[in-house]
Order: sequence, then structure tokens, then C-alpha cells
Amino acid sequence: MASRSKPTIPAQNSIEGLEVHGVFTDTNGVITTTMNDLPGYRVVRVLGTVYGLTVQSRNWAAGLGMVLKSIAGGELSMFTTMLYRARNDAVGRMVGECLQKSGNAIIALRFDTSELGGFAQVCAYGTAVVVERVE
Repeated sequence: MASRSKPTIPAQNSIEGLEVHGVFTDTNGVITTTMNDLPGYRVVRVLGTVYGLTVQSRNWAAGLGMVLKSIAGGELSMFTTMLYRARNDAVGRMVGECLQKSGNAIIALRFDTSELGGFAQVCAYGTAVVVERVE
């Protein structure tokens, strides 16, 4: 019986061309979570919804190479890198909105992606709040 090797998943910090922070995006001390609450913290004030949007295009020549590669199969690393960058930009903008509202956390963080005229659009959104640590 032939042994099956597990497919390897590259570590996120190994994605080509990305400037990697501890969690990819510098959040300037703003806590971000996809959860609706934040264990160990109490929500003191809800500041409202915050958004971060970006639309990214790809280099047409590199895109052509990716189309050819897609015929052979496998990951299209240029597109993966582009989407990571777009996600990071969107989170950074959302965090900026939170800071403008004097928030220190974003709860219920979500992402939405779509294609817009052949470009990749990424939206990060969540609820900006002021939290304090529970003793």
C-alpha cells in the first residue's frame, strides 16, 4: 500500500512578495476579531460600522502568464499575493476609520470579495467599539 503524503500548506509568512507583520496588518493597537464579543473585555461604547475598501488590478502581462498556468493547474500565486495585499489594505483602512471614531477594537469583522470590471474588490467591515479589560 502506497503511503499518501499530506498536501503541504505554505505558511502565510512565506507568500512571495508580501511584507509580513506579526498578523500581516499593523492594526495600530486596535483589537480585531471575527467574534461578536471579546473575551476578557467589556464593550463600553458602540461607535458604529466601519469599512475598508480596495480595488486591485493585476499586471496584464503577468495575468496572461497566470492564464496559461491555470491550464496546467496549480495555485496562481500572483493572484494569491494580490488578494492578500488587498485584504491587508482593506483592514488597514477599516482600522483607520475605527481610530477616527476613537475606537480601540473592531468586533464582528467580516470580509466581502467580488470582481468589479475585471478587478478584485475587497471590503473589510465590522463594528467599531471602545472596550476595557475586565479584571
